[in-house]
Amino acid sequence: MSAIHPTITEVLSRTFRVPVAEILPESTMESLDMDSLAVAEFAVVMREAVGVELDPGTLHRDTSLAGLTEFLRASAGSEAPVGTAR
Repeated sequence: MSAIHPTITEVLSRTFRVPVAEILPESTMESLDMDSLAVAEFAVVMREAVGVELDPGTLHRDTSLAGLTEFLRASAGSEAPVGTAR
């Protein structure tokens, strides 16, 4: 995984109190018991952490952390809202 995955892990564990042992590349927001409000909050926190805008259609409950990591890695530095991470 890229350097973004540790940031995802930190945000999920510290902000959302997800056990680190559950934060795996194949984990989804749903498997981490993140409801739609938590997913929206997570998108805001990640935007602040990595500087990539996650528009409302980008992050879904079935998005895997590996997919999100790749999406954020590929989008880093882009100022415009970007597509869907799956």
